[in-house]
Amino acid sequence: MKNPKLPREFLDGLKAIAPLFLGVASFAIAYGLLARRAGLSLLSLTLMSVLVFAGAAQFVALSLLISGSSFLLILLITFVINSRYFLMGASLGPYTRRWNVKWQSILSFLLSDESYAMTISYFTKNAPSKYYQLGVSLGLYVEWAGFSIVGGLLGSFLGDPQTWGLDFALPATFIVILMPMIKTWQNAIVCIITGVFSIVGFTFLPTKWYIPFAAVSGTIVGGVLEIWKRK
Repeated sequence: MKNPKLPREFLDGLKAIAPLFLGVASFAIAYGLLARRAGLSLLSLTLMSVLVFAGAAQFVALSLLISGSSFLLILLITFVINSRYFLMGASLGPYTRRWNVKWQSILSFLLSDESYAMTISYFTKNAPSKYYQLGVSLGLYVEWAGFSIVGGLLGSFLGDPQTWGLDFALPATFIVILMPMIKTWQNAIVCIITGVFSIVGFTFLPTKWYIPFAAVSGTIVGGVLEIWKRK
């Protein structure tokens, strides 16, 4: 009896995330350290990574826990932060709409900033493959959960993760993924304007509202530029 082989696209997805390993690992460790400072047990911080799987939102939730914020406020702010995934899912829709609900549900849960960037880049150059997206997303998911536990175990040994620069590791990694995708002047304009809106929103809007504000503004600008280009 032959052993079943994993689809080639799935293995390609796993290989594709290799350059992200250190960035994801360090960010996950930073989360585990901060979770310990917030008073979470190893089980609680692990469940948050496994069930929520949203790095930025998890960090914000921990910061709010440390400051004594209410559960309702934490829920609202994390929803605002994660609302960007509506836009990411919508942009993947043209490639994934023919997949069944089971696949769409699994891949929606596993969607992250990094998996989105790598998947959309792959889909624009190759035939859309659910196995490729699964390889990328599942690999990042397992790594995030695993190194969250490592950070939780290290706990008091490393102290504040910001003193080590670990909190910036994953954003820096995401920038490295994004830059090669800027191939036209329209892409560059959208990135610049989105960055400007992000700074303006960060300066004048409360809490984390600058994230969806900048994302929606950049999407509108991109749509307008695309219409203008076609005309």
